[in-house]
Amino acid sequence: MSSFLDSLTSPEPIRTLDLEELELLALDIRHRIIEVMSVNGGHLASNLGVVELTLALHKIFHSPEDKLIFDTSHQTYTHKILTGRNSLFPTIRKFKGLSGFAHPEESPHDHFYAGHAGTALSLALGVATSRDLNQESYYVLPVLGDASLTCGLTLEALN
Repeated sequence: MSSFLDSLTSPEPIRTLDLEELELLALDIRHRIIEVMSVNGGHLASNLGVVELTLALHKIFHSPEDKLIFDTSHQTYTHKILTGRNSLFPTIRKFKGLSGFAHPEESPHDHFYAGHAGTALSLALGVATSRDLNQESYYVLPVLGDASLTCGLTLEALN
């Protein structure tokens, strides 16, 4: 694992990385997730599948000011690693350790507790409506999984 990954306490430094450095960081993050999940268990495939997506979101947008809202949130391991929880990552899914899902008490980068498919788009709609009513300016980014598109809650938000 790279010393760069070990030194991350916020997503800010990744905004300066070039493509090659981002690819190496993605590889380091994958190794980290596999290493910890092989001991603790957890949602492996979904987290390995969103490494580049999560890196791209954190490179372009400015969390926690911009609101990243993960549907079901079981695919937030890269997000946790990039937002100052890498040193605690070995405690994920353990008693008094990091949650396997988004957890607002863990980090200001987690905006909601979530664990059910289909919530992100409706939550994002509410956050965006509040932002607009308060005449604020930030991005609201729901990250949807495939199960989201079959949920009534998502369909209501699309309507």
